Amino acid sequence: MITLSLIGIGTGNPDHVTTQAVKAMNAADLILIPLKGEDKADLAGLRHAICKACVTNPATRIESFDLPVRDPATPDYLTRVNDWHGAIAEVWQARIVAHLEQGGGPHVALLVWGDPSLYDSTLRIAERIGRHMPLTLKVVPGITAIQALCAAHAIPLNDLGAPVMITTGRQLRDKGWPDGAGTVVVMLDAGGAFTALDMPRYHIWWGAYVGMQNEICIEGALADVAERIRTARAQAKAAHGWIMDIYLLREIAATPDQGESP
Repeated sequence: MITLSLIGIGTGNPDHVTTQAVKAMNAADLILIPLKGEDKADLAGLRHAICKACVTNPATRIESFDLPVRDPATPDYLTRVNDWHGAIAEVWQARIVAHLEQGGGPHVALLVWGDPSLYDSTLRIAERIGRHMPLTLKVVPGITAIQALCAAHAIPLNDLGAPVMITTGRQLRDKGWPDGAGTVVVMLDAGGAFTALDMPRYHIWWGAYVGMQNEICIEGALADVAERIRTARAQAKAAHGWIMDIYLLREIAATPDQGESP
């Protein structure tokens, strides 16, 4: 039986790594680290740095692998992503089999950005592997980008007694403000989906590289700061070759806290 541990490591700050995550890393026989191309080499570098700081077990091997890319020729988004997940699962499985054939132990781990359970497909990919080999799956939670964003801006996630909706940039752009939502958190935005909204109605708290040394935060009425965010995002992506950003939106009328401080 193979044990596959998916270990949440937070959003790029080594201080986000929990004691539970450190124990899980040191319990692994093999840690696999994805390489996402030269433009995202520092993401692999951060994972290696975390391993260097946290892994003290000399028996734990650390190996990198090239992550497959999505095929832009596939027009349907869900088909494109599902095909991509299948390709990743094949690579994982091949690396695990090679490790076992070389006499390696049965405990394999992957370090997952943020948390494996929130807007991350690692669990879905692991499920595919479980269809082809005996697998015990373990998940170690990590600090999410949502937590890091709220901490960076020193704000609560929700208004008093109000609901929160977590969605994607694609959904916000195509469907607009979700019905009944008090707060909307937008992840996986290719850029500027908030411009599809009636901007004067909303307040935004935006962050890029939250939790990292190069963290950028902008907050204000959406109509006032939208262009500033778009410019900062473009400049940061050009400088680093990649960007991870996230933002929280509220209707301006709902921004003030109506409750009393305890």
